[in-house]
Amino acid sequence: MPRERRGEPVIATLPAQIDAASQDRGYDQLYAAAASSLSRGALRPGKQAQALSGPAFAAGAAAAPEHRPGRRRRRAVAAAYLLPAAALFAAYVRLSQTSALNSDSANILLMGSSLLHGNLLLHGWYMSDVSFYPTELPQYALLESLLGLRALTAHVAAAMTYTLALLFAVMLARAGSSGRQALVRTLIAAGIMLAPQLGPGVFDMDLSVGHIGTAVPLLLIWLLLDRAGRSARRWYVPVLAAVLLAWVQVADRIVYIAGIGPLALVAAARVIRGWIRARGSWPDRIASQWYDLSLGAAAVAAAGLAWIADKVLGDLGGYTVARLPFHLTPWSGLHDNWPAAWKVLEVFGANLAGLSGVPLALAVLHLASLILVGAALVRLAWRFSGASLVDQVLAVAIVLNAGLYLLTTASHLAAHEVAIIVPFGAALTARTLVRAKDRGPAGPRLRRLRLVGLAAGILVLAGYAAGLGYELTQPALPAANTSLAAWLADHHLTYGLSGYWTSSSVTLDSGNHVQVRALIPFTMKPYLWMSDQAWYDPKTHDANFIVLDSQPGGFSYWEPRALIRKYFGSPARIYQTGPYTVLVWDRNLLPSMPGHPG
Repeated sequence: MPRERRGEPVIATLPAQIDAASQDRGYDQLYAAAASSLSRGALRPGKQAQALSGPAFAAGAAAAPEHRPGRRRRRAVAAAYLLPAAALFAAYVRLSQTSALNSDSANILLMGSSLLHGNLLLHGWYMSDVSFYPTELPQYALLESLLGLRALTAHVAAAMTYTLALLFAVMLARAGSSGRQALVRTLIAAGIMLAPQLGPGVFDMDLSVGHIGTAVPLLLIWLLLDRAGRSARRWYVPVLAAVLLAWVQVADRIVYIAGIGPLALVAAARVIRGWIRARGSWPDRIASQWYDLSLGAAAVAAAGLAWIADKVLGDLGGYTVARLPFHLTPWSGLHDNWPAAWKVLEVFGANLAGLSGVPLALAVLHLASLILVGAALVRLAWRFSGASLVDQVLAVAIVLNAGLYLLTTASHLAAHEVAIIVPFGAALTARTLVRAKDRGPAGPRLRRLRLVGLAAGILVLAGYAAGLGYELTQPALPAANTSLAAWLADHHLTYGLSGYWTSSSVTLDSGNHVQVRALIPFTMKPYLWMSDQAWYDPKTHDANFIVLDSQPGGFSYWEPRALIRKYFGSPARIYQTGPYTVLVWDRNLLPSMPGHPG
């Protein structure tokens, strides 16, 4: 570095990094840069004080706090996500209340309450085929610590989950884009998820505790892999992916077909393709595919880690998960599964069955979402080998989830079994259909097509927004069996038995003051499905009534009168309140249950 001339301002001899720091990094960084220059001898000792106190330095330091574009941009991005998310969260809490809470959601809250009160491993609990243990259960427990054990807590938790799924789907859709492209991707992804279909759609997506919650951590994993794929590929990314996938797998076995399986299949396909195209010796060709190989290994490791975690939790006396209640449908019976395709429409808000008026119009409008997702899958299939890893994983996960739903007895279950395909489809559609513009000016025909597409998209999105507004005007529905809970409390009946759909909903409705436990209708044994075995212990509980429900429907009707007489005898008193018949005994019924744990 040349020596400075006599009389020249010393600040001019500082390295360029000091000037950059004065603009971008602020006062403290500027001092650090100046000190670094002094330590290297960039300034003569006699000029050091002038450099650190001269007017140029002071002007730069004064201006520095006002020139922090990086920080301002991060704040703007955070606000752009958080403010709409807060508004949508409030809307989804209200929308969730248009669907009646049932015993499934009530049992999740009761699990959270048990967790909150110190049963950290949920000892004695029998889960469904999904545990939710490391994902949604802590969320519910935390919300219960703030809001208490009541129906509103379930609606808030479900709305939080759906808002997060939408938010992360948008983030994944926008990844790697900017400007107008990022805006259009945002509108497509958010639009597809904006307005769940009133009724069953809201129940599946914005109330039912199910696979839509599993989409949240999976989307975070895909965000991690997408970011790593667009930057330097680090060795720790597959390791982190394996740990996160195992964590989600412990919560929900659907990760086998929505996360672990798709990642393993895609990684294997990419390794084979890369090995064929590479040149050199076969060890060199395999080494060139180390990243995709490690991702495939991460998927396999995730399955192993999840198995180990489940085994450790069981050995420590933790909860028990039920076996999967469905299996592949024989070829001769597949025709019975095809009506379940309407349930796929349901999660996208486009199930037309039995609708009329405004709901029918909104369902027809939501067919646009399904058409876009279908178009994205077709386009990706056409250029699958050139697509990004995350796009490939999303597409495979959608096809596997929807395909297995239609090919197994799960097709007879609710549509929440395929809820994951909605946020996955929203992100994939935006990423696949909105790509960087080709170089060169667009021709008149292409410009007209773009204008038509833009106008149609704006109209559809406006319709979705209007539909959400219409849905929010619908009345809130009380939780199931609220009148029964009040009647039992008024009559000082605090511990009893009933069918699954009547039991825990009453327990929740009463704030746990009236506790009703479920019995299997065909055997009168304890219904160990999303329940605590301790509920049926006659040493600690005294059940003296049974509730029959004459309401039609699979979520209501429960009247096993003959079995009740067989095992429990004749009641001392019988009451009728609405559709419910309350049978009361003057003794504890729990020891009379067949197969009771006491």
